[in-house]
Amino acid sequence: MAPNQLVQIQEYLRLVSPMVHSVARKPISHMETLEFRQDTAGSAHPWRFQAQNMSDGTLRALGVLTALFQSNLDYSPTLIGIEEPETALHPAASAALREALVSASETTQVLVTSHSPDLLDDPGIEADAVLAVVSDAGETKIAPLDEGSREMMQRHLFSAGELLRKNQLEPDHASLEQQDKAASGDLFGGMDSV
Repeated sequence: MAPNQLVQIQEYLRLVSPMVHSVARKPISHMETLEFRQDTAGSAHPWRFQAQNMSDGTLRALGVLTALFQSNLDYSPTLIGIEEPETALHPAASAALREALVSASETTQVLVTSHSPDLLDDPGIEADAVLAVVSDAGETKIAPLDEGSREMMQRHLFSAGELLRKNQLEPDHASLEQQDKAASGDLFGGMDSV
């Protein structure tokens, strides 16, 4: 990993977990671990903690940030998919995590699944960036937002997070119907064949 990416990861990690100063690889015999430097009450200097002594949220955030900013001179992923990146994090960390996701999406396509209204609670999130998911008779369906949800977000009346809290983040039903027709092989909606 390039040094500038490590700096970027550590900066975001400090936003997500403010007491963490840095993280580095630490060799232990023939193995490796991570060593974190963290503020500790009553100490003038940050203490050193190995990965097994850190919270699940901090470790998970580090994993998400590493995935987002993993590119180097030889390789850069074209797609990064992350399921529920906010898991085990305090809701207050959602803004920093969202900022990291947006930053990474400037160079790589980022696909995120989430049930967290806190992660989506930003009026700057465009309606086109959000897809809604429904379960219909045991089948998962994904579609762009319906017109009502889109309008609420475009007029900045509600954020995607607020709509999710109100159970009003709905998929476009015409798009779902089109998916059903495609799945059944009826792509032309009952048109007579020639």
